[in-house]
Amino acid sequence: MISWSDFEKIDMRVGTIIKAESFPEAKKPAYILTIDFGPEIGIKKSSAQITSLYNKKRLKGEQVIAVVNFPPKQIGPFISECLVMGIYNEQEDVVLLRPQRETMNGCKVG
Repeated sequence: MISWSDFEKIDMRVGTIIKAESFPEAKKPAYILTIDFGPEIGIKKSSAQITSLYNKKRLKGEQVIAVVNFPPKQIGPFISECLVMGIYNEQEDVVLLRPQRETMNGCKVG
């Protein structure tokens, strides 16, 4: 069990994908996502292993939920600045967490 104060330390925000690129150097198939989290957080990049369910061209403009207050993480030659949230389905593919309705970039999950 975690405490409420532990949960409050996690900063999850809504952002819009502005670019999705192939990440051929990744050990497992992945995209590099560039995400706009609005004026307070800004633009961050993340590596996401979502190639089995998502086409990179169709990801542009989609909103996602991400943890934005982890320290940067080295993934091969790439530095990931946030963690895009998803659910593992029955085939262990990642299904992105997204808001049910479009919302402003940077809105906080709570």
